[in-house]
Amino acid sequence: MKSLFSVITVIFILLHLSSIAQSNAGGKLKVLIVKNRSKGPEVMESGGLKDKLTKLGCEIVKVATVKLTPEEDKQYGDWNRAALENKHLGKLIVENGKDEYFTIGLLTNCVDLLGMLAGLQHLGRGESSEKSDVRGLQSAGLAGRKPLRVGLVWIDAHADFNTPETTLSGMLGGMPVAIAAGKCLTRLRLKTGLDPALPTKYIVMAGLRDVDPLEQELLDRSQCEMISVEDIKNLSDNINKQMERLSRLTEIIYIHVDMDVLDPKEVLGHPLTAPRGPTSKELAAALEMMFQYEKAAAIGIASLPYGEKDKDLISLKAAYRLIEGAVKGIKRRKN
Repeated sequence: MKSLFSVITVIFILLHLSSIAQSNAGGKLKVLIVKNRSKGPEVMESGGLKDKLTKLGCEIVKVATVKLTPEEDKQYGDWNRAALENKHLGKLIVENGKDEYFTIGLLTNCVDLLGMLAGLQHLGRGESSEKSDVRGLQSAGLAGRKPLRVGLVWIDAHADFNTPETTLSGMLGGMPVAIAAGKCLTRLRLKTGLDPALPTKYIVMAGLRDVDPLEQELLDRSQCEMISVEDIKNLSDNINKQMERLSRLTEIIYIHVDMDVLDPKEVLGHPLTAPRGPTSKELAAALEMMFQYEKAAAIGIASLPYGEKDKDLISLKAAYRLIEGAVKGIKRRKN
């Protein structure tokens, strides 16, 4: 039975990768956009993204937006609501990603990492049943299906690897990678549908330069690998090394970008900028390298400054530049 499971998993992965390759070979890269129902994602969607993707040779098959049920809307607690929204974000990927589209996540903040990982983890798994919400993704975890091994490239000025015991700010937004790795808040993670947690050897941190002291201790004891800001700026071979490593270890790779990773001049309205970041052009070139690897299946863009915080649309244009880099990488794959 275990060997049959392995064969089915391999067949699924080959179908998933060949589907993206075929759409690329046909001149049209099929794209699924999933987004949270908040202002940042709305600005990213409505500011010209569809036209840009079309000009890049993409076909947008669907734009799917998170929506809580009336009962969920009445529930209290910011952390609980974040978990519920992430559950729905993951379901959108599972519902609409079954035809193996390239997925773009337009995200409110980095907590949305959990929903993106949950959706990719359970992509294409099994059929719907009365007990499961969508193709095996239950309201609080996995419905007895074998999950995919998901690799994560975390591109952020911050590690977001704090736990409630180590955090200096108390912000849930400083904990999502630790939650995803099973270091804390297990019930919250299970509510999002992310089960099992990611082994830390499946995680690559890129662009870090503002890490809390106790958070650094956790990182030092983990198996997370690193891509430095200099690696990004110089398109170092370490980028290839880490993508090759994740490609060996995992079946599908998610690349997550917090806009605060960029040079502060491009994200002036972001409250958590850090000096010495890469420009959007430099990061876009690095993303182009990363997305040439076949298992890179989705990108998420989080924490966009908007409105009065981005009057000249510098941050919005930077976000689009990053997405363009990912698309160009896929287009350069050898079919």
